[in-house]
Amino acid sequence: MRQIQIGDVTITSIVERDGPWRKPETMFPAYDPAIAAAHFKNMEPEVFDHASGRMVITYQTFVVRTPKHTILVDTCTGEDKGHPAPMDFDKTPWLDGFKAAGLSFDKIDYVFCTHLHIDHCGWNTVLRDGRWVPTFPNAKYVFHKREYDYWEKATAQGANPPGQVWTMNCLPVVEAGQALLVDDDYALDDTITLTPTPGHSPCHCCVNIFSKGQRAVVTGDMMHHALQCREPDWSTVFDVDAKQAAQSRRSFLASVADTDTLILPVHFPSPTVGRIRGDGNRFDWRYVR
Repeated sequence: MRQIQIGDVTITSIVERDGPWRKPETMFPAYDPAIAAAHFKNMEPEVFDHASGRMVITYQTFVVRTPKHTILVDTCTGEDKGHPAPMDFDKTPWLDGFKAAGLSFDKIDYVFCTHLHIDHCGWNTVLRDGRWVPTFPNAKYVFHKREYDYWEKATAQGANPPGQVWTMNCLPVVEAGQALLVDDDYALDDTITLTPTPGHSPCHCCVNIFSKGQRAVVTGDMMHHALQCREPDWSTVFDVDAKQAAQSRRSFLASVADTDTLILPVHFPSPTVGRIRGDGNRFDWRYVR
């Protein structure tokens, strides 16, 4: 993804992994191959690998530099977490990208997590002398308080399918006094605010970036693939509430369709940033090139 400018704010990305990943029929329970085939003919070529029949999925962190702060939005899967395949991919690209962006761990002011799944909060912590500690020692980490509570309770009940994500990636941040547990209406300032889009996780939020009349939105997992613009009701196997996820997606897409709002979905491959156009009961994704 090239650097983009929103008023006085710059946004870049740090990619952890990209390339063909999952077959859509394993991702979307409502998947219809004939409908999808018709959509793929008119979609951006970057989003689907026809040779393998797999969607192209990127794991990335967005770096938001405002006049006041350096902010990370979502932190991929991290290192030393012991995740099984296919989540055990090499983490060197993320570290290399972090350095290439001219960043250092101690210079990050805020970390926003759209939600607390395995691939969105992994670099929150690193393993030091056998203990998980915050990766960014001077940062405040913004977690939705009810999202945090949900995963805390799930972990206590032993019902945490992605693994010990809360224990490794979230609890150490709270214990270090670096967490901000917030509500739907949280605003860091007039530049960074949240839009609630629950369903994929209990309190999933998109992160809004405003500057000088312009807006960009990091959408986390509100959608994973451009197919979900054409078929907003196609929720994923990873959604905690598929119906609510579809409602959130349709509502959000309708709110930004045919506007200048720049959309930054975490899992969309380069060039990543795009806009939404309305198309009757559907929506259309187009990259900004």
